[in-house]
Amino acid sequence: MADEPQIAQDSADASPIVRDYLREHGRRTVAETVELLAENLADYRAIVHRTDSAGLPGLIAGLLEKRGAASVLVPPGLDGNWPAATGVTRVADRAESTPAELDRVDSVVTACAVAIAETGTIVLDGSPDQGRRRITLVPDHHICVVRVPDQVVSSVPQALERLDPVRPLTWISGPSATSDIELDRVEGVHGPRTLEVILVGEA
Repeated sequence: MADEPQIAQDSADASPIVRDYLREHGRRTVAETVELLAENLADYRAIVHRTDSAGLPGLIAGLLEKRGAASVLVPPGLDGNWPAATGVTRVADRAESTPAELDRVDSVVTACAVAIAETGTIVLDGSPDQGRRRITLVPDHHICVVRVPDQVVSSVPQALERLDPVRPLTWISGPSATSDIELDRVEGVHGPRTLEVILVGEA
């Protein structure tokens, strides 16, 4: 009779895995880290805006008006003051919403979990102020609010320390885009065609 397969057991004196990779590239001040985030977001064709808490409602209203949006999807936990200055019809984030219904929504406004300066990436984790993943993947216009400097980190390793791996994470680097074999870029295939990021700091 064949021997039973052996299951490897952890040894008490096993050497730990060494993770001595760089946690960030270079040394930057907080202000320089925020500037790097803005630069890399713009490189990925996101539209970057800056304001303070007092100016945020007016800026959101202005962006929706400029877009010509007739409806905006608002997650249940979003700060009610953020969309307070706009008269655009608000659409609730509902579990029963179909893709066709979401496709008819003009814009969506969300917060974020963290923003990564070195990669120009916004990460959403499905928290109440960000809503379900699909609300930021179907509508064609996404306005994402980032609180600076609290939500800005330099690198991916630093971001991972802040994120819960069991949550539904969405990593966004610019508007949705893809290229065919001829390298013709097409935007809006897998998500919003337009990503606007608002960096909100204190006055």
